[in-house]
Amino acid sequence: MTEAPIVVFDHVGKKFGSLEVLNDFNLEVGRREKVTILGPSGSGKSTVLRLLMTLERPTSGEIYVAGEALYHREAGGRKVPANEAHMRRVRARIGFVFQQFNLFPHMTALENVIEAPIHAQGVPRREAVEQGRELLAKVGLAAKADSFPGQLSGGQQQRVAIARTLATKPEILLCDEPTSALDVELVGEVLNVLRDLATNTSMTMLFVTHEIRFAREVSDRIIFMDHGRVLESGRPDAILGNPQHERTRSFLKAVLEA
Repeated sequence: MTEAPIVVFDHVGKKFGSLEVLNDFNLEVGRREKVTILGPSGSGKSTVLRLLMTLERPTSGEIYVAGEALYHREAGGRKVPANEAHMRRVRARIGFVFQQFNLFPHMTALENVIEAPIHAQGVPRREAVEQGRELLAKVGLAAKADSFPGQLSGGQQQRVAIARTLATKPEILLCDEPTSALDVELVGEVLNVLRDLATNTSMTMLFVTHEIRFAREVSDRIIFMDHGRVLESGRPDAILGNPQHERTRSFLKAVLEA
């Protein structure tokens, strides 16, 4: 990478009680880079994304976003734990697409998309509505702007959720198993939207997924995690075609057979 990375995990540890989920975890992600994190259940891959969104706090180490510490700040010439205002400002660069859609059921698709720009970012309603309609069209749901979540399929709800995240104009987009809650026949429509974003936008994107073909197509780099650490990292053809570790090979074999 010729420029400073936009995301840095520096010797990060995370424990839940006595359970160690991340162990001396180190990762750098470049601006505009598309990275997929693979690994077995419990390897810590989703925790990486949740720490970036400040949904969890690290037990040790530090995380930097665009060169700024996420969990600490300078006060009186010394480092102190970050307050909520600091974390909210730093994570404003980041958008998150969850496994579950988390749409407001009493709001239409358009209302879900424009909620954050209007109330969190102060965007004028007319501008937010225009942008919201454009984003719904981008994810193939222009005709569903006035539909409520209960009137949409799971795939359509997830596409609304993606449009809602894009409405905040994130520099970094995190996707945590975005198709895991969908029926098999609906997976493709969501992956197509994410594939388009990966190909045609300058956002930095981090994916946690078991969709190996998708990971091969969209990723600049694939990381394989096991027991809270990066076991190996490289180009998709190297990791998927010629993994160096037996653990990686056995995982990929199990996923592809499933």
